[in-house]
Amino acid sequence: MSTLPSSPDTLHAPQPGPSSSPLHAPAPHESGLKHTSGEARYVDDLPAPPGMLTGHLVTSPHAHARILRRDASRARALPGVHAVLFAEDIPGENQVGPVIHDEPLMSEGEVHFQGQTVALVLAENATVARRAAALVEVEYEPLPALLSIKAAVEAGSFLTTPHVIGRGELDAALAAAPVRLSGECMTGAQDHFYLETQASLAVPGEDGTVHLWSSTQHPSEVQAIVAGVLGTGRHQVVVVVPRMGGGFGGKETQAAPFAALAALGARVTGRPVKVWLNRDQDMAFTGKRHPFWGRYEAGLDKEGRLLALNVELVSDGGWSTDLSHAILDRALFHLDNAYFVPALRFTGRVARTNLPSNTAFRGFGGPQGMFVMEEVLNRAAELLGLDPAVVRERNYYRAAPANLTHYGQTVEGNRLPRIHAELMASSDYARRRAEIEAFNASSRWTKRGLGFQPVKFGISFTTSFLNQAGALVVIYTDGSVQLNHGGTEMGQGLHTKMRAVCAHELGVAPERVRVMNTATDKVPNTSATAASSGSDLNGMAVKQACEVLRERLRPVAARLLQAERGGEVDALAFVGGRVFLPARPERSVSFAEVVHAAYLAQVSLSATGYYRTPDISYDRVAGRGKPFHYYAFGAAVVEVEVSGLTGEHRVRRVDILHDVGNSLVPSIDRGQVEGAFIQGVGWLTCEEVLFDAKGRLVTHSPDTYKIPAVGDAPEDFRVALLERAPQDDTIHGSKAVGEPPFMLAIGAVTALRHAVAAFGPPRTPVELASPATPEAILRAVEVARATGALPDGGA
Repeated sequence: MSTLPSSPDTLHAPQPGPSSSPLHAPAPHESGLKHTSGEARYVDDLPAPPGMLTGHLVTSPHAHARILRRDASRARALPGVHAVLFAEDIPGENQVGPVIHDEPLMSEGEVHFQGQTVALVLAENATVARRAAALVEVEYEPLPALLSIKAAVEAGSFLTTPHVIGRGELDAALAAAPVRLSGECMTGAQDHFYLETQASLAVPGEDGTVHLWSSTQHPSEVQAIVAGVLGTGRHQVVVVVPRMGGGFGGKETQAAPFAALAALGARVTGRPVKVWLNRDQDMAFTGKRHPFWGRYEAGLDKEGRLLALNVELVSDGGWSTDLSHAILDRALFHLDNAYFVPALRFTGRVARTNLPSNTAFRGFGGPQGMFVMEEVLNRAAELLGLDPAVVRERNYYRAAPANLTHYGQTVEGNRLPRIHAELMASSDYARRRAEIEAFNASSRWTKRGLGFQPVKFGISFTTSFLNQAGALVVIYTDGSVQLNHGGTEMGQGLHTKMRAVCAHELGVAPERVRVMNTATDKVPNTSATAASSGSDLNGMAVKQACEVLRERLRPVAARLLQAERGGEVDALAFVGGRVFLPARPERSVSFAEVVHAAYLAQVSLSATGYYRTPDISYDRVAGRGKPFHYYAFGAAVVEVEVSGLTGEHRVRRVDILHDVGNSLVPSIDRGQVEGAFIQGVGWLTCEEVLFDAKGRLVTHSPDTYKIPAVGDAPEDFRVALLERAPQDDTIHGSKAVGEPPFMLAIGAVTALRHAVAAFGPPRTPVELASPATPEAILRAVEVARATGALPDGGA
């Protein structure tokens, strides 16, 4: 066995400075080049195992029906077909409900939405599988279907009981308010439209085991559900996530059924099975962002300060519960957004309809809740003839007692006043608003609008026990590192950040750290990569594992450096691939030499890390608690231009100032802010999800469903991260970034309302539907024009 070099050249090697750490510095996405070159491998890119079969779903053509008869004999007789499976062929539980067990993998007796799985065809290839699926005979008796929130409410069809959060004497405060307004608003669904559709590959192994490659945000949940369906222990199932081509919440729970179908096929046939959905299937079979119906009654003073607010929310959960409970809770938590309301009552409930089960989507109910509050403030500003930005500022959370949320958590470290002041100055808001007013006065057919949108967003899973994470770090004797953690990479840059944390803690170059595929046999019992907490939770777990390893290596390095006197061991620095005493940086040894010496000294070179978020809990019955570890803040100024002839609009300029703490990798965070904002604009302006009268999805592909394109991006897009803003008790002072910027796009709605109102007289009330498609904008413009029409019909 080789021995360690100990020449003077080794001990006196050049010493890099503190800038050698990759933390808090821009960096390319660790898979960016692979994405653009095609080298990156997703589930469908993996080489097909020998004998692989294709799984194809036979689904219901009805939104609600009773199954009278099933016959697969013709399909099974087709050459190349290996099996056609029904619910009775499941060896374990016919159940994939993630929280509430109300979602069978394959329907038994009754179907509840158009697209529900009735049978699984397993064939040699996709062509044969599709032909066989068409030969499966299923006879149905159609039943009445509920296809909207309002229809479900009228029928008393609900998935949950009401959740109520309140404080103060609401009725008295409403009665005494100088200004009263009431109304209702709807927010629509949104398709996740991840570039990679749902995909799973299952390979059977020895002794009834199965190895799954799944495009999922929650590998441990896939493992649990697959084990339940197969009737085996979770130790028999390994789930691997190579990477996802986007998730946005759509693969938090809804990847599991397709993984379970693939695993079931592999168990029955003894052959590898892939289940992959094309775009039309993915959009038709999977759930969306929950539509919400909000009704409100507000009381304000004459300066626009909220005194009392009563809000009732009803969400469309679809046919089964999925995560609707928690999504509704977060909507109620975020109804306040950035504003203190002395007296309030917020009530929420989930309706059950005969549509695909709606699920997690970036913001997780927060955007839907905030939208109602922002609608109230916009209407108040229009009624009072005030700038909506002024109204918003007057309602901010401030010093005690106006720093307590409706659920009892104190808003600590409120950075909105600072963000507000800095963004108003940097965006030149006051001058531009005056210029827009002048432009609108002289322009008949085109109007412009300016909107300001602040955001306060709580960070943590609101289901408290999910706030935990693990990591496994392995160092090899050449000083290279393999990093395993429980988070999944879906393009958001989590692996880039975790590699930076690991490299920083061990003092090595990022290129020496390889982030491994997320796998349940490396890091068990993980939470979903969701709730914007991937970096917070996994980063702390990675840090802890690296700290354990670093402490094991300290005595070894001290012996090599002959620095074993009191205090010297603890003072050793691991920076830039070398280990040294800060007081004597000219004497150092390489990290690889220290690791090799540790191996020879029989020191373990692998360690696990674990982290749980401290001091968070919530009592749902009482409506009180501390559900969030901290709040992220941000604000946007949005300028738009609207055509009064077509209803089309364009976003002229966006200025964003967002709080990400002390960013782990600023280039990644900036990209997340930009992407979140654009996705939010899509939800609010062009992504309209439509079903026909029979519950069939009409907007089932890019030819009927419009996501934002390059031409929809702001002509002038200015994004800045708040400086000098470290956060206490988080991974290296950073903050979450995935979800909070999404809500900044509500500023586009405020800007559109400003432009639409300009087609009418001062204080014109604006009736603008969501999403604000060209048709919706044109209808709003016509209403505004009619408000200003002369009695004889002239303009």
